Amino acid sequence: MPGLITPIIALLFDGSKIISLGWVDSAIVVLYFIFVLGIGFYLMKFTKTGEDFFMAGRSMTMWIAGLSFVAANLGSLELMGWAAASYQYGILATHWYWIGAIPAMLFLGLIMMPFYYISKTHSVPGYLKLRFGDGASFVSAVSFGFMTVLMSGINMYSMAIVMKVVLGWDIHFSIWVSSITVMLYVVLGGLLSAILNEVLQFMLIWLGALLIPILGIIEAGGWTNMVDRIHQNFPKGDYTHLWSTLGSFQDNPMGIHWTGIVFGLGFCISFAYWTTDFLVVQRVLTAKDLRAAKMAPIIGASFKMFVPIIVILPGLLGLAVIPGLVGETQAIATGGHSYNEVLPLMMARYLGPGLLGLGITALIAGFMSGMAGNVSAFATVWTYDIYRPLHKKLASTDGTDAHFVKIGRWTTIIGVFVSIGTAYLVQQFASIMDYVQALFSFFVAPLFGTVILGMLWKRATKAGGFYGLLAGTVSSIGMWAWVKMDPSALKIIALSPYAKDMAENMYRALWSWMICVGVTVIVSLMTKARPENELNGLVRSCTVLPSEGHLKFYQRPVFFASIVFAVFIALNIIFW
Repeated sequence: MPGLITPIIALLFDGSKIISLGWVDSAIVVLYFIFVLGIGFYLMKFTKTGEDFFMAGRSMTMWIAGLSFVAANLGSLELMGWAAASYQYGILATHWYWIGAIPAMLFLGLIMMPFYYISKTHSVPGYLKLRFGDGASFVSAVSFGFMTVLMSGINMYSMAIVMKVVLGWDIHFSIWVSSITVMLYVVLGGLLSAILNEVLQFMLIWLGALLIPILGIIEAGGWTNMVDRIHQNFPKGDYTHLWSTLGSFQDNPMGIHWTGIVFGLGFCISFAYWTTDFLVVQRVLTAKDLRAAKMAPIIGASFKMFVPIIVILPGLLGLAVIPGLVGETQAIATGGHSYNEVLPLMMARYLGPGLLGLGITALIAGFMSGMAGNVSAFATVWTYDIYRPLHKKLASTDGTDAHFVKIGRWTTIIGVFVSIGTAYLVQQFASIMDYVQALFSFFVAPLFGTVILGMLWKRATKAGGFYGLLAGTVSSIGMWAWVKMDPSALKIIALSPYAKDMAENMYRALWSWMICVGVTVIVSLMTKARPENELNGLVRSCTVLPSEGHLKFYQRPVFFASIVFAVFIALNIIFW
């Protein structure tokens, strides 16, 4: 037996760890794993019907739904990825939290949620089925399925990097242990388990991750001194201004113009993700009533504005105190540290016994939050929008509720194992977020064109929705492949030969959205529109929305949205 155990131990720990966990740190991590599994087992008795498993019984308060809404987007992918992106591109990464999130989240709450909620759909593909029929719904469901398993893989890879850099754990061991834990509590408790764990994880993430920026700013001697050190380390680029360097492609580290940020990110990517990506929309659909559903994204937006403190600031501090990190491909080739490792390197720098355990638990919580969100959304879309229509067509029956809950649980298991296989694709990109934004430009930006036309234009037809979504998705993937095969095409797609990967993603998203909208409009004008009486609850001009006249002005969602938007404008001016 000892002869067998020794190689196993050697496999699990590669000896390259920076620091070790003490018994207090290890106890914190172990207790966290036990607690989240306990939540899954406890909630299993409340998860009997399909509505319970897939939609948490539609009983969440606006605060629970709102926190879950933003927490589903605050996984280890966010913590690791945007810390890496802020090291790579500087404060420009903050755009993905402000102009790349806040307006779209408010738009979702005020404009789009009434249609999602009134239609009682289980998913965004479910809405497309009601509005455009099976064709557009199927394209959307398949695209979303691909994206969720790829995104889950990114979360796995992020967590594995933390364990490798900080603890010296083998990357494969880290992926499997954490993935199986998530699989168990989602299979047991469904979306309800995922949501309650996400709220818990949101608190843990802030508690653990806030230590790094606080200690880092103290070491740097304050914000002004940190900025000065960044300028000394990187004299050729401006990493500390949000808007003032966007007048030219060559004046900023991303190689992007303000048009790419405003239209590619602020409109296409942002609105596409926050209003049509079912991973986040699903959380809001669990709200107990329409007002709660409208308020949830607004509450989420108010928290979202301050997330850069724990995800962007560590990367900026890294530029000041640990210059020299490189892209993932170069790091693998040279054995150095990559952009993706800046957050765990900062943890190793600042967190001692006890605090390290809390920090590691925060990242594990982030990983579980991100992955649980993806696999629960994948299970819902696969079961309701792909499997259920095929089952009905082949079996000539709609099937029992218990049958679909069973399929949802098996889909969760399969989704986790497929995601494990996709985790290794991240190594082909310079940073995690370059990869993520490429996926969004493929699958999310065109989808927004289809959904927004469906909700706001009654003349959009089934054929228009199908061919527009298909053309937008295929063209986006085609543009990416074109640049890979012919790098000179970058100056056409991204409008500049100086553009980096992130800038290319923004412009590709813009072009794919425009192609989707153009094809949808042209085909719709050439085909017959549905009667208006069939569009009630699906198109704004054909729907009578519930009145908020009984609410005082300070109780209305638009009042809170106005406050959030004013703070958003102020922050952009301060960091101009």
